[in-house]
Amino acid sequence: MNRDFRFLNVISVNFGSKALILACGALFFFLSNSVQAQVTSSIDSTKIKIGEQITYQIQVEADTTELVLFPEGQTFMPLEMIESYETDTTKNNATYKLIKRYGLTQFDSGAYTIPQQKILIGDNAFFTDSLRVEVNTVTVDTTKQQLYDIKPMIEVEKYPSQWWKYLLIALLAITLIGVVLWWFIWRKKPLSEEEQMALLPPYDRAKLALQKLDESDYLQRSELKGYYSELTFIIRKYLDEKVYDRALESTTDELVARLRLLKDANKIELSYDDIKNIEGILKRADLVKFAKSAPDVELAKLDRNTIDVEIDQVKQALPEPTEEEKLLDQKYKEEYERKAKRRKIIFTVAASIAIILATFAGFGMKYGFKYVIDTITGDETKALLEGTWVDSAYGVPPVMISTPEVLERIEVKAIDSTGNTKVTAFNYGDLDSAFNIAIGTTRYNLQKDQEIDVSAELEQTIKTFENNGAKNLIVKRDKFETPNAAEGIKVSGTGEFPGEKEGEFRTGEYVILIFVADDKSVLQKIILVWDNENDYANEIMERVLNSVELKKVEN
Repeated sequence: MNRDFRFLNVISVNFGSKALILACGALFFFLSNSVQAQVTSSIDSTKIKIGEQITYQIQVEADTTELVLFPEGQTFMPLEMIESYETDTTKNNATYKLIKRYGLTQFDSGAYTIPQQKILIGDNAFFTDSLRVEVNTVTVDTTKQQLYDIKPMIEVEKYPSQWWKYLLIALLAITLIGVVLWWFIWRKKPLSEEEQMALLPPYDRAKLALQKLDESDYLQRSELKGYYSELTFIIRKYLDEKVYDRALESTTDELVARLRLLKDANKIELSYDDIKNIEGILKRADLVKFAKSAPDVELAKLDRNTIDVEIDQVKQALPEPTEEEKLLDQKYKEEYERKAKRRKIIFTVAASIAIILATFAGFGMKYGFKYVIDTITGDETKALLEGTWVDSAYGVPPVMISTPEVLERIEVKAIDSTGNTKVTAFNYGDLDSAFNIAIGTTRYNLQKDQEIDVSAELEQTIKTFENNGAKNLIVKRDKFETPNAAEGIKVSGTGEFPGEKEGEFRTGEYVILIFVADDKSVLQKIILVWDNENDYANEIMERVLNSVELKKVEN
C-alpha cells in the first residue's frame, strides 16, 4: 500500500492534471478491488433443521502490521450465535491469513438472511456478503410417533434464600465483640504484685513489705536515706490503717502525741516503751532524711527488727472489732463489689455502643448511610434489587424480560382488551406498590387491510391509569429499539399515583412499550410504573427496561 501511494506522488510531479486524475482513478479502482479481495465469508450449509448448528467462517488476509477486529456478540440476528471459536492464524511472508469461525443456529423454521458483518482492518472497515439460510422443521410421522396429553403445570423451586449467610456473619460479629469485651473488661486478669499486696490485710501487708525491704540492696549500697524512708513508711502505713487515719501526713511529734493520747484514753493497749521505740526510730529517720545523719548499718538493721516487733505489739494492742464493725465492713465490701460490677456494665454498654456507632459510620461512609439503614431494616425493594433475578419469556410470541420475581398470570380483565380476541397477561405489583410490571400479548381478529390501532391502544392504557386513580400524567412519545433490534413505540412520563393510604398520592414514573408483530395481528405491551423517589425502584426499572427482547414470529 505505501509503495502504491509513493507512485502517486511521482505521477503528480511528471504529468498534467488530467493525466493525474485518470491515473488516480485507475489506481484507486485497482486498490479497492485488491482490498475487497482480502475479506471473504462462507457457511458450511445453506439448509439446516431447527436447532442444528452451522459454521460461519470469515477469512482475512492482512499485513502483519495491521490490527484486525472481528465481530463480537449477537451481530448475526436473526440467527443466534452460540459459540465463537478461536482465530486461526497463518503467516505467509509479510501477510497474515486469519480465519474466524462462529457457531450459529435458529430455533424457528423459515428462510433467514445472515446480515453483512463488519471487520475492521487497521483504520478501514470491510463488510462481508450477506448469506441466505433455510431452516426446516423436523418431520414427525404422527402415525408412528405417540402423542401425549399436555403435562400439568409444575411448581418451580425458587433459589434458596441466603439469609443464613447474613445470620452467620451477624453471629460471628457479635461473638467477636463479646470476646473483646470479656477479655478487656470481665476477664479476671492476673493481679500484679502491687495489686496482690493491696488485697492483703494491713498486718500481712506490713510484714510482706518488711521482707521486700530485706531483699533490697539499700544497705549494701549504704543508701540509708532510702532504707529509712521505706522503713518508716511501713510503720506509718500500718498505723494509718489500724490506729490513726492521719499517720501518714502527721509529723513525728504529732503522731507520737496521738499514740499517747489513745493510750491514755485506753483506746489501745500499747505500752509507753513501745511508743518510745517507735518515736526513736521515726526521729532517727527524720535525721537521716533531713539532717543527712549517717547511722551505722547495724543500727539500721536493729531498727528494722524493732519495727517488726512493734507491728506485732500494735496488732495485739488493738481491740477486737465489734459485731457492728464487722457488719459495716461486710456491707462496705458488698457495696464496693456492686459498684465495681456496675462500672463494668456501664463500660460494656458504652463500648458496645461505640463499636456499633463506629461500624455504622464506617459502612455509612463507604456505602452511604441510607443503604446501611435499609440493609439493617430489611428494605423490601432493596432486597428484590440485590436478590436472584429471573430471566423468563411471557406470551406467544414471547417477550423476553428479566425481573426480580416471576410475573404472575392474571385474568384478561386486568388489562384493557377492547376488540381483542385472545389476551395473555402477566403482572407483578400494583400501582400503589414501589413498582409495577405488567406484560400483555393480544392477538386480534383482523380482516384484510385492517391494522392494529396503536394510538388507540396507548390512549386506552393512559385512560386505564386515570381510572385507577392516577392524575397529572405527563406523556412523552418516542421510538424504542430492543437489544435484538426489535422496534416499537415508547410512551413515558411522570404523574401522581395512588399511595398506600386512601386519598394519598405519590409522584412516580411510567413507561409503556408497544410492539406489533410481523404478521400485524399481534400486539405486545409492557407497562412499567414505579416510585421515582425510591432509588432501588429506579435501578430495578432501568435494569428491567434494558433486558426487554422480543422473538420474531415466522410465518
